Amino acid sequence: MDSNSKGFCLEEATIASVHEAIKQGQLTCRRLIEMYMERIEAYDKKGPKLNSVIMVNPKALEIADSLDEQYKTSGFTGPLHGIPVLLKDNVDTGDMPTTAGSLSLEDMIPEDDAFIVKRLKEAGAIILAKVNLHEFAVWGETASSILGQTLNPYDLTRTPGGSSGGTGAAVAANFGIIGIGTDTINSVRSPASACSLVGLRPTIGLVSRDGIVPYSLTQDTAGPIMRTVEDAARVLDVIAGYDEKDPITAWSVGKIPEIYSMFLKKDGLKGKRIGILKSFFGKEEIHREVNEAMDKSLKAMETAGAILIPIEEYIDGDKLVKEVSVHLFDLKAHLSSYLKDLGPRAKVHSLSDVIASGKYHKGIEDNIKYAETLDINSVEYKERIMKKIELRNTVMSIMAKYALDAIVYPHQKRPVVKAGEPQVERNGVLGAVTGFPSCVVPAGFTEPTDKAPIGVPVGMEILCREWDEPTLIEIAYGFEQLTRYRKPPVL
Repeated sequence: MDSNSKGFCLEEATIASVHEAIKQGQLTCRRLIEMYMERIEAYDKKGPKLNSVIMVNPKALEIADSLDEQYKTSGFTGPLHGIPVLLKDNVDTGDMPTTAGSLSLEDMIPEDDAFIVKRLKEAGAIILAKVNLHEFAVWGETASSILGQTLNPYDLTRTPGGSSGGTGAAVAANFGIIGIGTDTINSVRSPASACSLVGLRPTIGLVSRDGIVPYSLTQDTAGPIMRTVEDAARVLDVIAGYDEKDPITAWSVGKIPEIYSMFLKKDGLKGKRIGILKSFFGKEEIHREVNEAMDKSLKAMETAGAILIPIEEYIDGDKLVKEVSVHLFDLKAHLSSYLKDLGPRAKVHSLSDVIASGKYHKGIEDNIKYAETLDINSVEYKERIMKKIELRNTVMSIMAKYALDAIVYPHQKRPVVKAGEPQVERNGVLGAVTGFPSCVVPAGFTEPTDKAPIGVPVGMEILCREWDEPTLIEIAYGFEQLTRYRKPPVL
């Protein structure tokens, strides 16, 4: 398959490499989109059959032609001119269906684009495809009634993480450049960890959730899932900011730098005080390979001038999911509100309608039926909100006590699970419940096996204070440039 065009290499392409190739006359937007469509055809529906793409945009080539014409007369239309986007299918597109992975919403076309989709289009990006997710984003294996199970391109017997696993698998397999996921507990960072990618969960309020099918508006956000930290920062530059339709974004005013890209510093680790959250590491044999990758990564940080401080304070991640996170409490009220607003566009208008329809993947049945019994006005819900505030204070106290710039830990204590098994031992809940920004970066691989020819990816998570994406980007970029652990899968 032709993955090159006059010297341009499609595999591992970046925003900068595409724009340079266009400037050099080696590439057009149309040819770029054609090459990605060829890869999707070869590897998603055939070959390894990753099963990540729900729908390719039927107008993608037409949009690319228009951008090529505009380039001839006035140059690049914006910072993301012609860059293809792989969009999680719980993000509204006014010209394509948005199903949230559910047959109950099959063929439902929203009234208009989500805020972040408008921003991406205004910057010149092309929505290339809508990609799979764990249905309604309710869990982390990326299985849906609309498409089935997405596979991990590094090991076809495993899940790609989730719930944004369609985005993760597709970006890792080079089906596009920009990946957009959403994150309620783990869902941007889990696929990044499982697929050797960069997954950035922004501070709650930095990115608008308008036009995104909600799970828990207390914890939901959207973020980039990319192959490089630089490209993640470039996308954040475009999608961050105030949106009157999502009032929590008002908190971002005055807290967004001119550009996040200015914090891409090769010496970003130098002098940074980084806490190692020991209670987020496993201690059994099944955790050994992840721990070995983390040890190697932490040693690399030290060589680059980071100061590592062990955190002895105990935080129980599983307890946070079970006793503090409000995801399932919010689901009924928040999802039902979105569905109700769809009016005649949809056949379901509440969570109870979805359950009654029977048109959902059986893997979410227990969770959605349980969520239907929960209430955001209950005493337990209010207690969880108080525990959330306590956790925020605990984390800030730890950071103050040790004068930390960031906290690190493995995103997943053990390699991502096999397809058909439930996700276990993920650590993304700390960022989700505090609302603090965190980023997963590639931290190496487990040992190669017959099923995983280069090993299974391991991801390191970096957590910073609220609104401190600049420090997060400095640390993530410094680490990435030092280690360069990202490798494409063998397909």
